[in-house]
Amino acid sequence: MKLKHYDFVGNRKKYFVVSVVLIATIFLVSFVFGVELDVAFKGGSIITYNYSGTVNFDEFENFVEDTISEKVRIDQKSGIAGGSDSMDIVLASSEGLNADKQNELTKAIKEKYGSQLQFLSNASVDPVIGKEFFAKGMVAVAFASIILVIYIAFRFKKINGLSAGITAVIALIHDVILVFGTFAIFRIPLDDNFIAVVLTILGFSINDTIVIYDRIRENKRLYGKSLSVEKLVNNSINETMTRTLGTSGAVLGTLIIVCIVAILMNVSSIVSFAFPMLIGTISGTYSTVFIAGPLWVMWQNYKDKQAKQKNTTHSHTK
Repeated sequence: MKLKHYDFVGNRKKYFVVSVVLIATIFLVSFVFGVELDVAFKGGSIITYNYSGTVNFDEFENFVEDTISEKVRIDQKSGIAGGSDSMDIVLASSEGLNADKQNELTKAIKEKYGSQLQFLSNASVDPVIGKEFFAKGMVAVAFASIILVIYIAFRFKKINGLSAGITAVIALIHDVILVFGTFAIFRIPLDDNFIAVVLTILGFSINDTIVIYDRIRENKRLYGKSLSVEKLVNNSINETMTRTLGTSGAVLGTLIIVCIVAILMNVSSIVSFAFPMLIGTISGTYSTVFIAGPLWVMWQNYKDKQAKQKNTTHSHTK
């Protein structure tokens, strides 16, 4: 196999160091600065207003915060099919917005904006419900990981499928941590978009990993023991690199466009999904190429070493 290939396995320590530094930074930032929780997890209030004309949302956000002395987030919602435009005043707080502050806010908005803003609804979110939602989301992620390990273990039995499944899930955990870090470092409130991004990245990343595993299995069938484990994995990753970069590039291009449009249109709810998804896609591609395969090689070498030591001990015993 005369291939111009990069030695992914031989340089694995460099990639592992990069990942460890990134993960350590994420945990440090989370510990020092904390993680912002959205109303979906922390509880609080969501007050919706219809509006007409042009509204400076940054100015409006400052106005609301000065009025109720609480930090809020404004989510703009453009009308679809001729519907009216609306906005959500999101207050993430375990206590929510009491009646006095709500009346004070309604009065202040009416005095400043008049008929331009019309009260539509007010909803309260219990923090207990938010915690249950987060817990169920994490259970879904854990369940998906277990199913993936079982699936890979059976599908790739000829290349020690259980080890392949576990190393693939380790790479997925790497991706989940980096997605979490995106929310923590860029101060994006942790909300239901976090669960959506994580589950999407799990599917995207594992798909790339399975393509590489499939090539490893095929090359092992073709070349048997004539190739070392390191050479087998290096060749397989390089052979699938065009496909990996093509798929990831198409997804990244789409997400970049979505992020730019959402930022220009000031649609924060889309930005809080598309930007972490963008980082997660980069992480998923990185972990597929630089983490999963080299980890699997280390596992196989360790098993071979243990088997040789066992055989040597058995021979001396005889």
